[in-house]
Amino acid sequence: MNILIVEDDDRIAEALKQTLRVHGYESNYVGTGAAALTRLADAGLVLLDLGLPDLDGHEVCRRIRELSCVPVIVLSGRTEELDRVMALHMGADDFVAKPFSRYELVARIQAVLRRAGGCPQHAADPAAPAPVSLETSLPEPELHGPEQPPLQPPLQPPLQVGPIRLDPRTRKLFVDGSEVHITRKEFDLLAMLLEEPGAVMERQDIMCRVWDENWFGSTRTLDVHVGSLRSKLGHTEWIETVRGVGYRLAVPAATHA
Repeated sequence: MNILIVEDDDRIAEALKQTLRVHGYESNYVGTGAAALTRLADAGLVLLDLGLPDLDGHEVCRRIRELSCVPVIVLSGRTEELDRVMALHMGADDFVAKPFSRYELVARIQAVLRRAGGCPQHAADPAAPAPVSLETSLPEPELHGPEQPPLQPPLQPPLQVGPIRLDPRTRKLFVDGSEVHITRKEFDLLAMLLEEPGAVMERQDIMCRVWDENWFGSTRTLDVHVGSLRSKLGHTEWIETVRGVGYRLAVPAATHA
């Protein structure tokens, strides 16, 4: 099975190639829509980015569908409903929003290929890799007598710095005793910073832990979440930017007054 990657960002394209190789897929990539239209004959599936330098990704998708029944999965950071709907109307078989994990991507590829099995040009390939299971690497449990109730993980105490209190058990944030509603990613990001107040957390370490070590996409998503957290904490100085490195938690001078 050969997968054609249509992506103008070489870094992302290489990362996609590596992921596909690990899961048993051969792949090639091109950086323009025009080049993609000339490479369809050998493609068993197309991964298509919408932000191409020569043609809009929606137009490329439309032209692909005119020429071939090859399955198309759109990968894009443009996640507005209109972009998703247009991609599907133009002939895409699926839409995956950036950033995404490699497991989600491979699972979606397998699902699309199953649905495409009825197409004579893309019937099931006997040499295609077996479906990926996240459970295959887990050891079989050993049975020793009557079944015992599962062990409960130890309760993690709340994390607190000044007026900020984060409760991992209930996944709630309190500032000056009042609950502040935050998203799941914001919670995980703040928890990481609270574990070592004052210590610098590198951007890559934050992305690997809070998002995914196999994450694809711009690290701008981290900056957006930091900006949102600063607003919700009530003081921009709570999270300090260490230029070129990452972020750290700092107690604003105003809280000592």
